[in-house]
Amino acid sequence: MISFYGSEISYFQVITAAVFVVCGPLVGGLIAGFDRKITARMQGRQGPPVLQPFYDVLKLMEKEPATVRGSQDFYIMTSLIFCVITGVFFFGGGNLLMVIFTLTTADILLVLGGFASNSSYSQIGAERELVQLMSTEPMIILLTIGLFLAKGSFGVAEIISGGPVAFPYLAGLFIGVLYIFTIKLRKSPFDLSMSHHMHQELVKGLTTEFSGRTLAAIEMMHWYENVIFLGFIFLFFANGTPLWWVLGIVVCLFLYFVEILIDNTYARMRWQFTLKSAWAVTIIFGGANLLVLYYLHASQLLS
Repeated sequence: MISFYGSEISYFQVITAAVFVVCGPLVGGLIAGFDRKITARMQGRQGPPVLQPFYDVLKLMEKEPATVRGSQDFYIMTSLIFCVITGVFFFGGGNLLMVIFTLTTADILLVLGGFASNSSYSQIGAERELVQLMSTEPMIILLTIGLFLAKGSFGVAEIISGGPVAFPYLAGLFIGVLYIFTIKLRKSPFDLSMSHHMHQELVKGLTTEFSGRTLAAIEMMHWYENVIFLGFIFLFFANGTPLWWVLGIVVCLFLYFVEILIDNTYARMRWQFTLKSAWAVTIIFGGANLLVLYYLHASQLLS
């Protein structure tokens, strides 16, 4: 055990956090590669090789820097750092509240990077990124509360180490998280701020004025984020037993395939629909789920 500001951290937690830092972009890049390959097959194309995302990032790293404002690079690199810190907290078994705080900070820094440019395309993309952030944060906060009520702790290590599987108690929240999952992955119909498809009417949205290493950092941050979001899905099924761990991983992979299918099936929605529908799902499914959990806890206390 390691003592850190009065808290005891196991060597296993340190190792898993270090594995995330090193393997997070590798896993995220492979997911992006299979995403492109499956998308191409759905569209009747051969598609690029699975390792193409890594080739793209390496090519961006070799490009000559071209920055409109120096503050852009600072915001993006700091955003990447906070995203990595988020994964360290999450996969190191840290507090979910701290995970939400650092992840939100990373998103805000990304938005500031978009606003730092004089490009109208980039600034509109940054505004839409804020809308997406406003759409998803309430559900993530409710998920954290629900996990605390179901598992009795905000600690990721405690949530995945034992106790009952959270999914039966958090079915409503699970539906809500799946809805915002599409927004967080920036896939159609909610690819408002930036898109990997060519139909984005804002050129490349928030990333219009980024190139070279800065654009590579944004891509790597997206890889890290995807792994973290899949980790949130995994929390619904983890209880310390290998069978449920395997089931959780299978569910994560299946749901990502569903997201690819949705991405290639639906046209992009307006930002107003994104905001209203996300809040409606949060209130109806997330709020109702928390009310049921609260009633169950109250009944147990009275009995």
